Formats: sequence, structure tokens, C-alpha cells
Amino acid sequence: MASRIAARLRPGRPLTVIGILRRGAPLADRLTECLVRRHGVPAPLRLDLSVKRYADDLTLLYPQTRLDESAQLAELDLADHCLLVVDDVLYTGHSILKVVAYLALKHPAEICVATLVDRCVAQLPVHADVVGARLQAAPGCVIECHVPPYEADFRIELIRPGPVS
Repeated sequence: MASRIAARLRPGRPLTVIGILRRGAPLADRLTECLVRRHGVPAPLRLDLSVKRYADDLTLLYPQTRLDESAQLAELDLADHCLLVVDDVLYTGHSILKVVAYLALKHPAEICVATLVDRCVAQLPVHADVVGARLQAAPGCVIECHVPPYEADFRIELIRPGPVS
């Protein structure tokens, strides 16, 4: 994923990497490290953004996607930056659409979205520019991204619902 991101970057344009809390943040850290170490990208600004709609088991938590703006992000001038938004799973598209709409108000030169898994069922007109894996799973299935430090190992797991008793 880092190689595909590096190929998209324009030399001289400042990069800001924004991880979507929770698992998007450590993924953003990993991608940032690879961009700097393997691809010679100047160390980008690293921020996190809290966006919530679903629980990890896809239970709807909020009827509307909730974005919590940090004071640090509210004060930043991101005009002419390339913003890289990193999340673990692109599912319906509500979270990414909310984030992109919010970040567009910061007048960046471009916004790029990277996701570890795209479920290929977005209900809104959004897409990820860089995708680790595309998994077309049935609606009742849950895709769990195990990402250190939240889990011990790095992996993607498909959880199928059990039989109804």
C-alpha cells in the first residue's frame, strides 16, 4: 500500500496523514513509517480523527456519523497539503464521506483515501484510492482487522454469523 501511495505523491507538496480512530491510527503509523523509511518521503504531519457510526460488530451506534474535531486539527492550516486518510474497513461509506467533507473545508490540494479492506458495498459515492484487500462478504459477516497494538498480530479475519437457534 505504501508503494502505491508513494507513487501518487507530488514532490514538494506537504503530506498530512490522518488516521481514523481506532484501527486506522496504527495503520496510518505503519504507512507513514514505510513512506519515510522505504520511499524517502519527508516526514509528514501525523494526526488522528475520531469518527464513529458502527461498533466493531456492525451494530449501529449513532443514526448519523459522528465526527469529533480535535482542537489541534481545528486550528491547522492544511491549504495546499496532500491529505492521506487511513481507515481499516470501507463498508457503507458514511465515515469516509463525513471525513472527506470535513477535510475539504480545510482547502487541501488533494485528499487520498487508503483502507486496509474494501467490502465493495459502499452505499454512498465514495471509494478508496489505495486498498489493501477487496473482500465481498455477505451483509451479516463481519470483517475484523487485527492491528497491533490493539491485537497481538496483524491479520484480517472474516467472521460469519453462526446458525440461528
